[in-house]
Amino acid sequence: MKHRPLVLLGAMLLSTGLVACSSPGDGQNAGGPTTLDVWLMRDSVSDAFQKEFEAGFEKAHPEIDVRIQIQEWEGIGEKVTAALASNDAPDVIEVGNTQVAQYAQSGGLTDFTDKTAELGGDFWLDGLAEPGVWEGKQYGIPYYAANRVVIYRTDLFQQAGIDATKIKTRDQWLAATRKLNTNGVQGIYLPGQNWFALAGFIWDEGGDLALWEGGGWKGGLDSPGAMRAMDFYRQLQALGKGPKDSDESRPLQAEVVAKGQVAQVIATPGGANVIAQKNPALKGKLGFFPVPGKTADTPGAVFTGGSDLVVPAVSRHQDEAYTFLKELTGETWQTKLALAMSYVPNKTNLATAVASDPGAAVMAVGAANGHATPNTPQWAAVEAKNPIKDYMTAVLTGRDARAEAAKASRSITTTLNSGS
Repeated sequence: MKHRPLVLLGAMLLSTGLVACSSPGDGQNAGGPTTLDVWLMRDSVSDAFQKEFEAGFEKAHPEIDVRIQIQEWEGIGEKVTAALASNDAPDVIEVGNTQVAQYAQSGGLTDFTDKTAELGGDFWLDGLAEPGVWEGKQYGIPYYAANRVVIYRTDLFQQAGIDATKIKTRDQWLAATRKLNTNGVQGIYLPGQNWFALAGFIWDEGGDLALWEGGGWKGGLDSPGAMRAMDFYRQLQALGKGPKDSDESRPLQAEVVAKGQVAQVIATPGGANVIAQKNPALKGKLGFFPVPGKTADTPGAVFTGGSDLVVPAVSRHQDEAYTFLKELTGETWQTKLALAMSYVPNKTNLATAVASDPGAAVMAVGAANGHATPNTPQWAAVEAKNPIKDYMTAVLTGRDARAEAAKASRSITTTLNSGS
């Protein structure tokens, strides 16, 4: 999900145009149900799902009137920060999973540590649960996940005599991609700065983007494992014509796949719909498989994007907010949400709920080995500068990998420790 850095609170209440959700005394209709104000993000639910959930929830809990407001991602960080600093916040807020630390640091969120077992915490996806923790306490409740898979052209694979279901390891992946990379076909379209893909390879190698050591953060790109991951990325990226100096948004990789003979791309499953919309001739010719791992018994590690739900500490309806969390993150509504939106449910034991959706089913397999970026409010500042992208381009254009990794790691170290 998108990351937004924290900003100064002074004057923000005015500049964000924050609309009051309630005022003292509001939220409880005389003799009627309590009004629960909820912020969900654009496209996290469909109109149909929202209506079904509201009706079902209010039937089960007639004492609560849910009022869901859909928010835009653009500028949401500032808006949430302002809400948490006020006395007039909504009761439940959806936030990007990697944003929880930013908001928890301020002390503005409700602690649900003692509720994790009741909420099914033993089965939560690590990539959603871990970022929801700040200083040992659980503030973010896993909502839904999305992660990258390999989208492939079934017709090109068939012509090359390759069975995608048998690609389980990175070595097998490289061999298949080399075989595909002939006769004008790009074996894979992989831009040089897809750092989310690189992060997965780093985690596979036992490394990390940054590590907490000796009371501070240390960039991890120059570790032996991370160096091996970058070398694998270099080999894979060379089997296509992806630019070495840009990411998956410049140009939009779905448009590249739609226009040309591209056998594979790393993206979320929804990318297949975009490709088919851009080129209807490819409808029915796109399949999915998990990013392969180092060994056949474990899928490749992936960055788990998605959302958590949080409750502002200033909410006057804590019990009702918890009831809402328990319902929306429980088995019934998680199953309905996953099927409606092609998401991965928040718990590993619900993965079979999306078995009928090919893309979501493959995504759920990968989600079992999902990870998150370093859990610190300063990570947003790292992404703003993003020395990882510069490092990747430098290596792919022939500069010394070890020296460039050390340089990027020093930048990450400096940025992550600047707020401590």
